[in-house]
Amino acid sequence: MLTQETLLKFLKRRSALSIATLEREASLPKNTLSAVLNGSRNLNEKHLADLYPVVTQYGFNPEVFEKARVISIINHKGGVGKTTTTAYLGEALANKGFKVLLIDIDPQGSLSEVLNVNVGETQVYHSLLNLEVPLAIQNVIPNLDISPSDIELSTAEKELSNKIGGELRLRVAINKVSKDYDFILIDCPPSLNILTITAMQASNSCLITTLPEQLAYKGLVVLLERISEVRALLNPSLELDGIVFTMVKNNSIHREYKELMRQQFSGLRVFDSEIKHLIDFQKAMVEHLTISAFNKSSEAATSYQSLADEFLQSLYSRNA
Repeated sequence: MLTQETLLKFLKRRSALSIATLEREASLPKNTLSAVLNGSRNLNEKHLADLYPVVTQYGFNPEVFEKARVISIINHKGGVGKTTTTAYLGEALANKGFKVLLIDIDPQGSLSEVLNVNVGETQVYHSLLNLEVPLAIQNVIPNLDISPSDIELSTAEKELSNKIGGELRLRVAINKVSKDYDFILIDCPPSLNILTITAMQASNSCLITTLPEQLAYKGLVVLLERISEVRALLNPSLELDGIVFTMVKNNSIHREYKELMRQQFSGLRVFDSEIKHLIDFQKAMVEHLTISAFNKSSEAATSYQSLADEFLQSLYSRNA
């Protein structure tokens, strides 16, 4: 089923498609889709029926666009850019017009702190323990929301283990809001505990952030094994979006390990876009600003814009 809403989501995500070509192949009057995109007209049932077989040839799948794509940002090591990537990849996608929700399931609450969000009386913890409590959601910037957490979430690990369907509870909470967003990014704890497993159980895919260093390289092997176990035992549809190098320095060690990891994990996507070790990230956090609000033309901000572009391209090439 093709609706105007799902069509608009498809066209937004596949921005490289020629609107004129779609109109011609669907025998639509010239500039029909352009008018729909700028909000000056609506499509009727015949337009949608004529468009459906055309956009299907270009990768449209209604199931992909009815709900948000849920992505766990993971690594069982701390200090590898998970929170920064969740915040600023989310911001870059929001700046492209996508509706994005960030979920903080790290008891340290770093994501909430980075985005200068005050955790209210209700947070992720309460939604996990009580299925009747919806995710508490706050707006950060246009198109970007967050469901925050703080240290109270640390008590959830033991409690979830004693709850029926503990590992499924985040999925239940997300399903209630999924249709409101294009992407949901989950900032996971620096461990492979039940909170991280819960996130992967609720996700369509994982995105790994890592430093190009020896210890990170060894840990990556273990992490990939755990993802395979989650896929085999809990979530068969879980995909791996790829590996992102973060906090990259211009030295021989980082260059060597980047090359080693690309060779060792040649069967996986290792993104060309990388996040360098830049002082602007720290400056933005001190001023409680998102990286684009701090300086949208800075190398720090443009690196996440490039990652968002590459991420979208890789995602749609798989769905084509």
